[in-house]
Amino acid sequence: MKAALWYKKNDVRVEDIEEPSVLKGSVKIKVKWCGICGSDLHEYLGGPIFIPVEQPHPLSGNTAPVVLGHEFSGEVVEVGQNVTKLKVGDRVTVEPVVVCGKCPACKEGKYNLCSSLGFHGLCGTGGGFAEYTVFPEEFVHKIPDNMSYEQAALIEPMSVALHSLRISNFKIGDTALVLGSGPIGLATIECLKAAGAKLVIVLQRKSVRQEYAKRMGADVVLDPNEVDIAEEVKKLTGGVGVDKAFETTGSKVGLEAGLNSIKFEGTLVITSIWENEVSFNPNVLVFSEKKVMGSLVYRHEFPATIAQMGEGRIKAEGYITKKIALDDIVKEGFGALTGPEKKTHVKILVTPDKSLL
Repeated sequence: MKAALWYKKNDVRVEDIEEPSVLKGSVKIKVKWCGICGSDLHEYLGGPIFIPVEQPHPLSGNTAPVVLGHEFSGEVVEVGQNVTKLKVGDRVTVEPVVVCGKCPACKEGKYNLCSSLGFHGLCGTGGGFAEYTVFPEEFVHKIPDNMSYEQAALIEPMSVALHSLRISNFKIGDTALVLGSGPIGLATIECLKAAGAKLVIVLQRKSVRQEYAKRMGADVVLDPNEVDIAEEVKKLTGGVGVDKAFETTGSKVGLEAGLNSIKFEGTLVITSIWENEVSFNPNVLVFSEKKVMGSLVYRHEFPATIAQMGEGRIKAEGYITKKIALDDIVKEGFGALTGPEKKTHVKILVTPDKSLL
């Protein structure tokens, strides 16, 4: 079967590899659509970050090259022994975490913080940029009949946003600043509005993404090249600052704007993945008891995200800006997202089945 494999930075190849066999407790999925994620871009431009290179991943036992792709949907075509909740023909999406189930975090149900955490599509267990993949039943979720396979490929990034809201202790009526309006930023905007945010402000430099942010529900969009973000945020919040800020850019500009824009005892949640270190003055936190916390993917959010998207509370519309064949992923996918047209795209979906195009 065909699959897209990461070999090293700036080196992704579409090759023929052996089709995976179904395992005990797992199902085999025929992939319909898989989104190119910001994490995939980080690996392409600056990796390895999550991908094992010199040492095999402790759970997969594999090193690069690895099959990429973790935001995907598909159809169950085969089930392994002891599978009871899924059957051939089920329409599904995958929560792509690879966890040990034995460490202290896993035992507390916080499997996203597993000490050996890996991701399907990054750690060498297979991935969504392939014709078929196999994954444990526990993390495969059925999607409702009224949800398209394309929309189901957006469940993963939407769950990232929902998790960040949950761990921030967001409350109805809170005000919020979202730093960046890439896919995760836009998903965060939409989740905030669905959860009852009083005011959603967005930091986004001038580009078509400002319009995307407004379309997803942003009340105000600010360009850091034109205004002092913290000053404008305080004007919009009666001189206080926002209750919550969500950093999705992975940039010092975003981090500093977030720190300076939250109110006393406010919370800044970092959902972005960083390629480099960054520094800040801790007195920003000390003098006003502000909080900074990290948010890593999701845990137990997939069912809630599927329900809210299926019922239309989270619409998840307007994200898909391009659909391409797996054969064209390097030029039309990674090339588009790293070249001159990158700001025009939100989510590029890839399919191994050209009949779907």
